[in-house]
Amino acid sequence: QYCDGLRGPLVVYDPNDPNKDLYDVDNETTVITLADWYHVLAQTVVGAAIPDSTLINGLGRSPGNLDANLSVITVESSKRYRFRLISISCDPNFIFSIDNHNMTVIETDGVNTKSLDVDSIQIFAGQRYSFLEANQSVANYWIRAQPNNGMDTSFSGGLNSAILRYSGAPDEEPQTNQTPSTAPLLETNLHPLESLPPGSPVPGGADLVHNFTLAFSSGRFSIDGTSWIIPSNFTLPVLLQILSGQTDAHQLLPQGSILDVGFDQVVELVFPPGTAIGGPHPFHLHG
Repeated sequence: QYCDGLRGPLVVYDPNDPNKDLYDVDNETTVITLADWYHVLAQTVVGAAIPDSTLINGLGRSPGNLDANLSVITVESSKRYRFRLISISCDPNFIFSIDNHNMTVIETDGVNTKSLDVDSIQIFAGQRYSFLEANQSVANYWIRAQPNNGMDTSFSGGLNSAILRYSGAPDEEPQTNQTPSTAPLLETNLHPLESLPPGSPVPGGADLVHNFTLAFSSGRFSIDGTSWIIPSNFTLPVLLQILSGQTDAHQLLPQGSILDVGFDQVVELVFPPGTAIGGPHPFHLHG
């Protein structure tokens, strides 16, 4: 469902955002989602997925359809914007940039960071970045999201692209050119706005230690020996069951999908080397 398009952004706004004095606009118009799109159903894809096109805010072109509409993000040159870049990718990562614009990163994955000026951002599935800037002359500029794999990873004919349009610019596609990135985002250069001391390891301090072995066999991925299967009650979405009063997780999800953890327990999760195919998909939590 996720790879077939049942996905979108969920933004939680912080009324006490320490960066709020740095921007004037932060709303649904400044959210930018990057996604891969396939012309076949996800359940028919085996192994590495090759997307047919990149969607930026739900719109994009494929090699066989260069007349499709592109997403247009409109800004005013006199205002400051906080853009929230979100990768809702199923598989590829993207290198994101805006022609003739630098970006000031101020947040990543919900953590406020010290300002960092970059001219491109490599973003992987599930990652989020906030950046500032809309300070160029009135014109149209290409927004680029180059995937690491796909049917065509170029920008020919508006592939893998959207449009940043300043108010007053003509309703036409940009004429700007991409320049080589000289200040790409390096995650080692990101530092929290508020630094906290890291936790100290305590030998034997975990209440529960669990190994998650990632494997790949016969065209299916598995974690801890369990592959995803369609639940027997798939016509009743989990959320609907919960709203209807169901509270036992073991009755909501397939067997082998649940790790029971006690309240206030310290849990150590170990990911030993397995046989799963390596891919650009950083580990992250859902829910």
